[in-house]
Amino acid sequence: MDPSRITLRPFEPDDADNLLSWAGDDRVTRNISWTTLTSKEEASTFIQKVCIPHPWRRSICVDNRSVGFVSMWPGSQDYRCRGDIGYAIGFEYWGQGITTFAVKMAIPQVLKDFPDIVRLQAFVQVDNKASQRVLEKAGFTKDGLLRKYMYLKGNILDLFLFSILSTEVC
Repeated sequence: MDPSRITLRPFEPDDADNLLSWAGDDRVTRNISWTTLTSKEEASTFIQKVCIPHPWRRSICVDNRSVGFVSMWPGSQDYRCRGDIGYAIGFEYWGQGITTFAVKMAIPQVLKDFPDIVRLQAFVQVDNKASQRVLEKAGFTKDGLLRKYMYLKGNILDLFLFSILSTEVC
């Protein structure tokens, strides 16, 4: 896909239909903590109550149409030097390099918006090879395996921890 068609922007109320098209798909939401959305009303509420007030959540857009998201949660107090990054994209866009491109775009924006952050990190399920490739292509390093680290949708999971330092960003 032509990278000039891909942008990051804050979510808008008008994104509800597009959000529902990808966040209403269990294939997309199975690896993230979000509950699969089931209606336009749920999508609208999610945008208003979760996406818009979030410290740093951007819609991944193709031709200004929301097809996914990149989020960063900044640490606070003694953990203000790091932020956790996460992302997802609609099933029809998997395997096209869009998520990698969006994550690469997000990194310098996050570091500019949160100057105390020197480490961005991501947690990825061991069996989610595609997400691991996204992070590797975006310049992240696999730091290690976190055994039985978290519950997600009723399952306790092993996760890989990936990170990138501000000094490693071009």
